[in-house]
Amino acid sequence: MVKICIFGGGAIGGYIAGHLARAGHCDVSMVARGANLAAVRDHGLEVQTPSGSFVAHPRITDDPATLGPQDAVLLTLKAHQLPSALPQLAPLIGPHSMILPPTTGLPAALLSSLVGQAGSVSALDPEGTHMRAMPPEQVLGIVYWIGAHLEAPGVVHQDGPVATCMLGELDGRFSDRAKALADCLTDAGIRTPVRPDIRSDIWIKFVNSLCWNPVAVLTGATNGAIGADGEALNTVAAMMSEADEIARRIGLEITVPVEKRIAVTLSAPAHKMSMLQDFEAGRPLEIGILKQSIGAVKELAGMPTPALDAVLSLMALRISEQ
Repeated sequence: MVKICIFGGGAIGGYIAGHLARAGHCDVSMVARGANLAAVRDHGLEVQTPSGSFVAHPRITDDPATLGPQDAVLLTLKAHQLPSALPQLAPLIGPHSMILPPTTGLPAALLSSLVGQAGSVSALDPEGTHMRAMPPEQVLGIVYWIGAHLEAPGVVHQDGPVATCMLGELDGRFSDRAKALADCLTDAGIRTPVRPDIRSDIWIKFVNSLCWNPVAVLTGATNGAIGADGEALNTVAAMMSEADEIARRIGLEITVPVEKRIAVTLSAPAHKMSMLQDFEAGRPLEIGILKQSIGAVKELAGMPTPALDAVLSLMALRISEQ
């Protein structure tokens, strides 16, 4: 039985762990802390979806050393939480473990997989900490297209009808290990295709976070409210177009047009972007890793990004008042 550890007890981690535990096709565990840890341990993990709610009981702990090496470790915590979590990964990682890092920002292993991008890897991981804790040959890419939020400790609510993942090898090859993990997720009710160009899929999700999240924080608006405002939506589209031009200049092929990606986000009109949820709750934001990632690749591409620069500067002012 495939052993999968969900490292992070937030909305996305809880959604995935709940589905895997309910299906029972793999050995699933969850690393969490605080109120979420206590709630799931005492009452189970409740997942609320458009088709109904259920309660699952994944094994949960705040001590990864009790779990042992895993076949797959899905790091579903926030990107800014990753540096402090890296020292805890070692007990979970065996020589054949798959590691799937957060993709709010760009994983260092992704840029490492692009020929000639050593400088940009240093910009994202100057001390080499990520590359040592997550050896590139063991890293797979994953993208979570799941709109969800924590209704309460131990209670995950799905926002909107779409809940899917994509995963794949960073070098584009098809592998048995990627298929085995994708099958576990799909069998649990989360459709997860194995993708031949997961790097571009990660870029698309990164750009979605980079562009929608700051606009959401600046406006305090839901996806639907942003979509209903022509100027706000034009700003998001301009930011996305600039980012995609960077991708093309560093060798990524982006085949999904901006308009289609905007439509997917607007399919959950009542959803608040995760960074807005964190801002309203007074939690730290992931803007640092987004700025670090776009800065690294922008320098490589050598192009101006006036829309991105303007919104990210406004965002910096907004959060300085938090």
